[in-house]
Amino acid sequence: MARRGFEAFLAVALATGFAGAAQAQSAAKPGAAVPSPTGAYPQAEAQAVELLKRGIGFRTVIGEGNQTFEYATYLKGVLVEAGFPAEDIIVERVGDTAFLVARYRGTGKAKNGAKPIYISGHMDVVEAKPADWKRDPFTAVIENGYIWGRGASDMKYDLSTMVATLIQLRREGFKPGRDILLLLSGDEETTMKTTAILAERYHDAELLLNIDGGGGEYDESGKPMIFGVQGAEKTYADFELTFTNPGGHSSAPRKANAIYSLARALERIGAYEFPAQINEITKASFLAAADNADPKTADAMRRYAANPGDKEALATLRADPGYVGQTGTTCVATMVNAGHAPNALPQRAVATVNCRIFPGTPVADVQAKLKEVVNDPELSIREIESGAVASDASPLRPDLMKLIAKTVHARFPGVPIVPSMSAGATDSMHFRARGVQSYGISPIFMKSSDAFAHGLNERTPLSEIAPSIVFYRTVLMELAK
Repeated sequence: MARRGFEAFLAVALATGFAGAAQAQSAAKPGAAVPSPTGAYPQAEAQAVELLKRGIGFRTVIGEGNQTFEYATYLKGVLVEAGFPAEDIIVERVGDTAFLVARYRGTGKAKNGAKPIYISGHMDVVEAKPADWKRDPFTAVIENGYIWGRGASDMKYDLSTMVATLIQLRREGFKPGRDILLLLSGDEETTMKTTAILAERYHDAELLLNIDGGGGEYDESGKPMIFGVQGAEKTYADFELTFTNPGGHSSAPRKANAIYSLARALERIGAYEFPAQINEITKASFLAAADNADPKTADAMRRYAANPGDKEALATLRADPGYVGQTGTTCVATMVNAGHAPNALPQRAVATVNCRIFPGTPVADVQAKLKEVVNDPELSIREIESGAVASDASPLRPDLMKLIAKTVHARFPGVPIVPSMSAGATDSMHFRARGVQSYGISPIFMKSSDAFAHGLNERTPLSEIAPSIVFYRTVLMELAK
């Protein structure tokens, strides 16, 4: 499933020319509301680096040899050593993986009610074959200001800085007015069964902060350009389309041919466009991006935001691969398997069609639409189990957006703060589906050229650790008081 890296929309927004302020930092004293983003908490920074180095060493990949339970047990030990009560930290096996829940107990006297704050992240990573990498993917390597290894960005970096921040807050004696619950899943990259369990058990919160979503972008010169707050994500769904025939000898072809039937079906799907859709998140995104887009695209963005029924504006946006996914549901053929011998008529032809479904649209409706579009009674179509669920967009909370803007601008004054809808999928979907407002707020700023999540030679600059701790500390202290 498509997970983190940096939001595709932010990358496209950069390409359209977002104006950003020159890099600057505040000089507030440690302990102030927004302390200096560099070097304010050296003990937490050193611990975050150690956590990250150790974390990369755990092979938290689905299947045989999965070390997610061992990784979770290690994290529990670190938290207990830091003074968190052992009974407030749960590590539970689920098949070959595990999840972790750590509670930072509050006083119950929060100013806006005592519902807890959830922090969501995941411990698992996608597979990495050592033979394909320049370095062992499960041995952390620090070179030229970067840390390399599988999970260096997705997402053991944010996980490590968050754990170090929680320990820093406890070290300072901070007593939140509400509980803070760290919820770490163990199979976000695959079936999300641990996420589903967590959301079933924990779904009564003020809000959820997902440290596996959102984030900032530098241009290639290192200038900060934009910061995205993920408030929605499209539903991930795979459908298997199948045609079957009796088959026979290739020297005696018949009118009915599974491969031809499948080809016609895929051609119809490829030509079909789902209706235009918009929500609060995508509308705000388009209006923000329009300020610095080229004139034609900017005009289309503003017109579409005002009227999604504007066909000309829609056509302009859908002609751009970076924006088509923001205008509605998309479905595309991704895999085909047909026939069984070069000298035999095909008995079976199968295709996988991957859909990214706009929030609020039921998966079953999309499946029904595909069948309608193909319009062939011989088609068999089924949804392939993925662990994804449909979820509505979270409302834009003015208090949260103001706090995020204040915290980011303490580091980079004037950088645009833009709500975003992810075309991929994260743990947030399960919590949103149960009514928990969820927002991706990873504080990491990176260049597009450094984004190797899920790919070879994954890396993240270590320079983001110190400001990440400042960011998390500020946000948690404000929201939990």
